[in-house]
Amino acid sequence: MLLKSAAAGLATLLALAAPLASANPTPKGNFSYNDKEFLLNGQPYQIIGGQMDPQRIPKKYWRHRLQMARAMGLNTIFSYIYWNNLEPVPGQWDFRDRNDIAQFFRIAQEEGLHAVLRPGPYICGERDWGGFPAWLSQIPGMKVRENNKPFLDASKKYLDRLGAELRRLQVTNGGPILMTQLENEYGSFDKDKAYLQSLADILRSNFDVFLYTNDGGGKSYLDGGSLHGVLAEVDGDDSKAAFEARDKYVTDKTMLGPLLNGEKYITWIDDWAANSTHHITSGNADAVASVVADLEWVLQNKHSFSIYMFHGGTNFGFENGGIFVNGRLNAVTSSYDYGAPLDESGRPTEVYHKLREMISKYVPKGSIPALPATPDLTEVNEFALFPAVALFDTLPKEPSKKSDQPVTMESLGQSYGFVLYDHTATEDSSGILVAGDVPRDRIIAYVNGKKVGVVDRTYVTPKAVQLTLMKGDVLRLLVENLGRVDFSQPLREQAKGIVGDVKVGDKALSGWSAYSIPLSSLPKDLSGKAAVKDTPVFYTGTFKVKDSAKTDLSGDTFLALPKGVKGQVWVNGVNLGRYWTVGPQQSLYVPGVYVQAHGRDNQVVVLELEPSADVKLTGKGIATRIWGNNPDPDAP
Repeated sequence: MLLKSAAAGLATLLALAAPLASANPTPKGNFSYNDKEFLLNGQPYQIIGGQMDPQRIPKKYWRHRLQMARAMGLNTIFSYIYWNNLEPVPGQWDFRDRNDIAQFFRIAQEEGLHAVLRPGPYICGERDWGGFPAWLSQIPGMKVRENNKPFLDASKKYLDRLGAELRRLQVTNGGPILMTQLENEYGSFDKDKAYLQSLADILRSNFDVFLYTNDGGGKSYLDGGSLHGVLAEVDGDDSKAAFEARDKYVTDKTMLGPLLNGEKYITWIDDWAANSTHHITSGNADAVASVVADLEWVLQNKHSFSIYMFHGGTNFGFENGGIFVNGRLNAVTSSYDYGAPLDESGRPTEVYHKLREMISKYVPKGSIPALPATPDLTEVNEFALFPAVALFDTLPKEPSKKSDQPVTMESLGQSYGFVLYDHTATEDSSGILVAGDVPRDRIIAYVNGKKVGVVDRTYVTPKAVQLTLMKGDVLRLLVENLGRVDFSQPLREQAKGIVGDVKVGDKALSGWSAYSIPLSSLPKDLSGKAAVKDTPVFYTGTFKVKDSAKTDLSGDTFLALPKGVKGQVWVNGVNLGRYWTVGPQQSLYVPGVYVQAHGRDNQVVVLELEPSADVKLTGKGIATRIWGNNPDPDAP
């Protein structure tokens, strides 16, 4: 009886395993380390890596981008995973399209690459709230990145679900994933070892590859972010200095092993501001030489590295985060080009070619494949955009919520986009507008439909907007979430919309209607003709690509709106991201996979937040990207 049951059980297991089998199954492997070296199946393995996050790249381009990584000489891809994209609503999971993480790692393996998993739950990465879903803030007792039961419970559900997707892709199961990062630069935030241990336990229950930590090259960073029994690694622009810091400040032998610069910075991020210029390495001979020399030193000394970013990709839609430093919100641009070796459109740059040449000296001859063919970017002739409907005319008849004081964006069940707050004055008042504790993040104020000012947290001292309200006047405040803080102490509490009372002078205004405007989809009817006034307007237009025999990559272009002030752009229903005249980003990447060919129209929708009846909006597709800055028309 026992033998019969065992046989039946074995048959069941074999049946379950059958879909995973192949004619030539991948043998199981092992990744470990000793004092000086990483070991893949017992043999020394030098990580020549680069960061590439699948959720910033159109799925159809994953293989091309991974081929470009392999063709530069990389052998390992490091990838953050964005929890907020995977679980946009509690308990509702989305592993489709750009969230099909497992498929990304399968393709990486097919292209001869290994992978390092960086799942968070906090990942920084200039993502909205460091990758946390906005709904976390609505859980009672929630304290993120602490030994806090509500946070650990939510994190466990996320990591358990991610483990179910990815555990079969670990090297121990024949997959490409070599190791998993614990948290992310935690020493830059706190030093709660009980939290780190609890999170390590959750990760170990889901992944059997070893864990590592990654922190900046300073004593407080390494003291706070490391954990007994977990390999401590370090990051920074100067690999030698970072490694010296690791060896100096990490003395627990259970944390020691080979040296890895887990984030070798090529340059830095871009943020929206009239005085924030585009960061780039290619074209600067000294900067290129410095990057190449640093990484060559790493290879010569048999250490390991990951380039941050090898390929940055795009913050599509409202996905960008912000860094709060020097008293202002540094709202990250839609482009996450990052001055990377592989630019936002997947084209190799000068630093790519220089690194490829250098790496080829340290790997077996002929092991680096040829560069994949990449067609030139396309151009699109200038086309007109026509005002279709005013944003406020698309609102429902009834508000999302009525209350005495304004409510937050998250309390409306909303994560991104805008909230419109309406108040009808019950008495006369006059003075400076104060919209909650601090601007969160950009507020356009209207009185009786006329724009009266902008309050903007990207300035250390936002503009003081003077208001005069008479009884019966309608005050409207359109509040835009420019991206939740992903780095620095304000990260702990990241409610958007209006938090606190709205005052005019010293008088708090009571009685508000809130309209949720997440723009997760476009208005159904954009066929009208709107009168352009002070309030935001949806514009529409079309363009055709020149090449009737277009392939996906040959349809790539950069969409510029030379007369636009600020807003959002959709092409064929895909939210490409924000534009803002202040720069430094002056065009939006349009992946060719989102573009229709063969003479068909491509539908463009632009939400212009600050339209003018005297300005005719146009768009055009450019093949050579232009970066630059313009004065802010709403500057304090």
